[in-house]
Amino acid sequence: MEFSNLPKCQKCKTGDLVPLSDFGSQGAAIHYKAWACVNPDCGFNIKIRNGDLYVDEPITSGVMHTPRVR
Repeated sequence: MEFSNLPKCQKCKTGDLVPLSDFGSQGAAIHYKAWACVNPDCGFNIKIRNGDLYVDEPITSGVMHTPRVR
C-alpha cells in the first residue's frame, strides 16, 4: 500500500505519521492499530490497545525480541 499524503506529525512538525498494523490474539489483522512519526528524534506514537488510546509510549528497538513458536 502506498501513501502519498501522509499526515505531518503535530509534535515535531517535520516527520510524517505512518500507520502500523498488527494481529489480534485470534490471528485477525488489525489495520491502523498505531501511528508513529518517522522522525527518529521525535518518537511520537499513538496506539489503540484493548479499546484504550495510548500516546507517546516508549519505543524499543526489538533487537532482543524472541519470536513465538507456533
